[in-house]
Amino acid sequence: MNPNIPSIEQLKELALPAPVSYVPQTWGWWVLLGLLVMTALIVAARRYWQWRRDRYRREALVRLAQLQKRSDDLNALRELPELLKRVALSMPHTKPVGAGLPAMRPSHSTFMSTAPTLSRASPLSQGVAALGKEDWQAFLQQHIAEPLPADFSQQLATLAYAPDATLRALPSEQRQHLFDTCKLWVERHHVAA
Repeated sequence: MNPNIPSIEQLKELALPAPVSYVPQTWGWWVLLGLLVMTALIVAARRYWQWRRDRYRREALVRLAQLQKRSDDLNALRELPELLKRVALSMPHTKPVGAGLPAMRPSHSTFMSTAPTLSRASPLSQGVAALGKEDWQAFLQQHIAEPLPADFSQQLATLAYAPDATLRALPSEQRQHLFDTCKLWVERHHVAA
């Protein structure tokens, strides 16, 4: 055997280099990382705020779905105008049509339990709640991009005040159309930002 030939027992494993760090090496990357984190936090905060702000809308859609399941019940039909009025009262920054009154903010209570908190001296306390006929129609149309039926507020007034016999005589297609229009308005109405 030749003494100059190394044997396999003499071989040693080579040391691996140190792992490459994923930590940024320059300040520019730290600034970029900070901006990305701040942007993500701002977007998350805005979405959470929007989600909380639209709570009244989600609750109204749940109630509307419950009423639609009982569309043959006269009480369900009579509750539609009230539901739309409660949604209008719960909208953040609601102002009556044509009035330059201060903005109204809803209370922190739920949509279904109470109306927005207003002072007794506030002229807005009768603003949206007092709207009727053409003013109510204008308010509803002002807050949605899609056109509403021209007599929508009159249909709602009929649901609220007509005798039971008149409501029983409504065809099922017209009832369904009323529910669909109410759902459209609740889903798509816009509020002041």
